[in-house]
Amino acid sequence: MFVDVAKIKIKAGNGGDGAVMFHREKYVASGGPDGGDGGKGGDIVFQVDTNMSTLADFRYKRKYTAENGEKGQGGRRNGKKGKDLIIRVPKGTIIREVESGAIMADMGAMDTFIAAKGGRGGWGNNHFATPTRQTPRFAKSGTPGESWEITLELKLLADVGLLGYPNVGKSTFISVVSEAKPIIANYHFTTITPVLGVIDMGDENSFVMADIPGLIEGAGDGVGLGHEFLRHVERCRMLVHILDVAGSEGRDPIEDFETINNELAKFNKDLSERPQIVVANKVDLATDEQLQTLREYITSKGYEFMTMCAPIAEGTKEVINTVWNKLQTLPPIKQYESEEIPTEIIVEKADNKFTIDVQDDVYFVEAEWLLKILQRTDLDDYESLQYFQRVLRSSGIIDALLARGIQEGDTVCIYDLEFDFVL
Repeated sequence: MFVDVAKIKIKAGNGGDGAVMFHREKYVASGGPDGGDGGKGGDIVFQVDTNMSTLADFRYKRKYTAENGEKGQGGRRNGKKGKDLIIRVPKGTIIREVESGAIMADMGAMDTFIAAKGGRGGWGNNHFATPTRQTPRFAKSGTPGESWEITLELKLLADVGLLGYPNVGKSTFISVVSEAKPIIANYHFTTITPVLGVIDMGDENSFVMADIPGLIEGAGDGVGLGHEFLRHVERCRMLVHILDVAGSEGRDPIEDFETINNELAKFNKDLSERPQIVVANKVDLATDEQLQTLREYITSKGYEFMTMCAPIAEGTKEVINTVWNKLQTLPPIKQYESEEIPTEIIVEKADNKFTIDVQDDVYFVEAEWLLKILQRTDLDDYESLQYFQRVLRSSGIIDALLARGIQEGDTVCIYDLEFDFVL
């Protein structure tokens, strides 16, 4: 089954808690604190698997969680790191954060991507010993691992996309010029999944062509298979538009041409501006008048026009050579840039729940939503730091600290961030 969109939830492992332990040994008085740090939580890592061609594996399993880090131990022994969770996806998969729609990664441009980082292990109590606090009876908790709801969207990596109504000869064409073996029959929608074919041009040169299943009117609005296949055209460097010049299905090839291009523009305006070669197929069934009328119309629109009879490979070599020469002048396959997930999204989704724990005049503040904001705050940038301070105040954390009796100069600890409280 061909599946090219999936929505899943991912959760990296939590960091292990630091240990509260004290050195105990015969003849060693006041051994002092020796609690070890917690282990880091496992990451969620996406990895390209060239043997995969669909996202069908994600159809039933929707939640993925990495292993938590282990707690610290005595003797300053750190907890074991949580095991990373590797999730395999086909090459060309786009990873997006659901709420913002931001692109986290394009797996056509990279082989591995850490989508959710494991939480850091908490410090053991040995880190908190000072000349005035010689027996700290507290440690830091591990930080939660990142969690996201994401969509996976497969966009095939192909240099050339074949366009055209059902039964115009796209599958026959790609089977003749490559080793691809699509289903070919004299009825509509024999191709119900995109088919990739590698075209060998000799001297170790080649390019990839995608047979996009037959589009129909309304595809840009999702009619028929609609968006399910139009998304696979988006990466193509150029398009080859195949028309049934003989109108053997009772349709007008000129109307077919305009309809498909309108659907492209409706789905993504850039697609309608992509370089396109128009190929008239089934010339053996067409009259000279039909061929001439179509040629004049297509060339008047500024497109290059070619003819072929795909079943007997007449004209197919000329089409492929023209496509190859055109590709030499075009930029590489489109790659998508990663985007920052807006901090405002996290704030809007926050439930403003937090906890404050006081240990030896240190005020520990914890909130998973606050950690996500902290991880995206550049503490060396004034504006970014000011924004974080506004979040602390607007969420009620500052008021809660004052209610707990915090004084100016007391230490506030928010996960890995420590600072002296200033009114």
